[in-house]
Amino acid sequence: MTIDITAAEAFMATHARLLDRRRLDLLLHHTDPAGTLAALDAYRNPDGGYGWGLEPDLRSPESQPGAALHAFETFHDIAPATAPQATALCDWLESITLPDGGLPFALPLTTTAGTAPWWQGADPAASALQITAVTAAAAWRLAAHDPAVAAHPWLERATRYCLRAIDAIDRRPAAYVLAFAIGFLDAHLTSAATAHPQATGLLERLGAYLPPDGRLPVEGGTEHEALHPLDFAPEPGRPARTLLKQQLIDADLERLAGLQQDDGGWVVDYARISPAGALEWRGYATVRAITILRANRYLT
Repeated sequence: MTIDITAAEAFMATHARLLDRRRLDLLLHHTDPAGTLAALDAYRNPDGGYGWGLEPDLRSPESQPGAALHAFETFHDIAPATAPQATALCDWLESITLPDGGLPFALPLTTTAGTAPWWQGADPAASALQITAVTAAAAWRLAAHDPAVAAHPWLERATRYCLRAIDAIDRRPAAYVLAFAIGFLDAHLTSAATAHPQATGLLERLGAYLPPDGRLPVEGGTEHEALHPLDFAPEPGRPARTLLKQQLIDADLERLAGLQQDDGGWVVDYARISPAGALEWRGYATVRAITILRANRYLT
């Protein structure tokens, strides 16, 4: 399968938000990360958190946990450079962390326009493994090259919460919970100077919940919405890859490459909530697809 990078860049120029255009440019052409950080700063609030639709299906302007993971992804993109905004984001996350160490799925919204119902109906007083795990995973990935994030007390609190919550799982969880929990353990085991000793065993336990073909339908999603092997283990040489056979990964790389459309961009299979969000997800998905394919040496 051949990937058309020129068409992908043309798609981004005509469809994607500035942040993802900058992220792709940084990935492909190693440009100055200052432009990428400037684009991310447009979503930043004075409290150090992020909102304003950084999570495309959550359009409300106030800072939200769901936006934090996207900010951490961008901070990871600029490596080996670091940014003080990352530590400030950890400070903000610490300020909204609940007593048990978890993050709420979402905080109260100042506007619900263009926002998915699962964000609108969240309980701000209840910790959610799904959002805590995916946010802490993104932070741990960043921590591999940002010592200030690695040492931040919020990350340790979130890590201990995730380990307890994962240890309490006694049946296959919802698809995204499973994927994000695996991603958290993978990132923690890879990036922590001293990983918690139970993390390896918990990863093996979660691996038993993966279907033999690595495809897990998303409950309550669209008709064809599902997670695939690369959603559980996107990068080679990491702990999560031990959970899946290489032939499943190889087949999924072919599947992912085949999702490039005639307009040069990639598609998503989840519900479209708003016109802006639908376009932004395609730009985000295009950056993600090219990142994964490059990491797996599928393209250079």
